[in-house]
Amino acid sequence: MGKQALEIFRESLPILQTLSEVHRQDILLLLSENGKMTVNEITDGLSLSRPAVSHHLKLLKNAGVVKVEQSGTQRYYYLTMEESIQLLKKLLVALERDCL
Repeated sequence: MGKQALEIFRESLPILQTLSEVHRQDILLLLSENGKMTVNEITDGLSLSRPAVSHHLKLLKNAGVVKVEQSGTQRYYYLTMEESIQLLKKLLVALERDCL
């Protein structure tokens, strides 16, 4: 693997690690199917406690995969994967170029 591919891989690790967990994948699926959702709405769709869902949402938010929007007293979570997808595409191109 070339130096540039390794750098991109290291930059991608937080996203890859965050997306590797099954409950976070379930949350992403719910958000992709339903659009903006509150923690309570997400919790209703999963077999996780509200604190567990909040924890997973925090990790997804820190990885840049979801964002939160405040509306009155409600916080709505939604997907924002454009930057993550672009980084992962960049990684694939670098790996293909350097490793095949």
